[in-house]
Amino acid sequence: MKYAFNSASCPELSLDELIQTARIYDYQGLELRSGIGHRHGVELTAGQMEKSRLRTLLADSEIEICCLSISNTFSKPVEVGYQIGETMSYLELASSLSIPNVRVFCGRIPADGSRETSRESIIDALYSLGEVAGDCGVRLVVETHDHWSDPRLMAEIMREVNRPQVAVAWDVIHTEREGQAGPEEVYETLGPWIQHVHFHDGLRRLDRLHYRPIGTGEFDQLRIARVLVKAGYQGYVSGEWYNWEPYEIHLPRELAAWKRFVSLAESEEVEHGV
Repeated sequence: MKYAFNSASCPELSLDELIQTARIYDYQGLELRSGIGHRHGVELTAGQMEKSRLRTLLADSEIEICCLSISNTFSKPVEVGYQIGETMSYLELASSLSIPNVRVFCGRIPADGSRETSRESIIDALYSLGEVAGDCGVRLVVETHDHWSDPRLMAEIMREVNRPQVAVAWDVIHTEREGQAGPEEVYETLGPWIQHVHFHDGLRRLDRLHYRPIGTGEFDQLRIARVLVKAGYQGYVSGEWYNWEPYEIHLPRELAAWKRFVSLAESEEVEHGV
């Protein structure tokens, strides 16, 4: 298991400052949120000179950019053409910087729409984008989020899309908070597709995200760690915190807390193995 954090923790930092912060707090990777004004510079507006500078910076760093996270959604048929086009541009951007994953959302069902219509729109979009992702050598990871937080609904989409370059980003809060599924059910249902994980803790309230330090919220972190350890998950778990505390406080504390749960889960596996 490898550890990253989302640039949402410190959107004011440049890419080289983010890399230095990851080094200081013992993270192996970074997840960059693009398209919402973070200072890292990995944006569609980056010109060739800026891309060249970013490539050089990343080539000289042991910190991996594990994921480029974007806002694009595909649940509204009237918007899906634009959304697909912009996502293609992000896939090309990620490819140019050797970023292996691009995170997207399915999107909320419009008030005047239906789940089936949105589902068809999402499947068609992801199917076509899967081919582009393959050509770019990039994986598209779809987050368990909003109206598609139920792992059974996401699994139906993955089976229909059936593209090797389209996978799942499991957000450990959303599947329980909105999807009403425990971590064991999530991995049993979505395990073959999970290639990226968001970790954090908080409250179950649905009005907005209410973060809490890991181990003090309403989500059983040990159960989540047990599931990942038992599955032998070797990808990134990425801490995602928007508009919370100063990053100097939560980045070291949350990683240490999560690692303690992982260590406990690993110890249990050894005991059971004996």
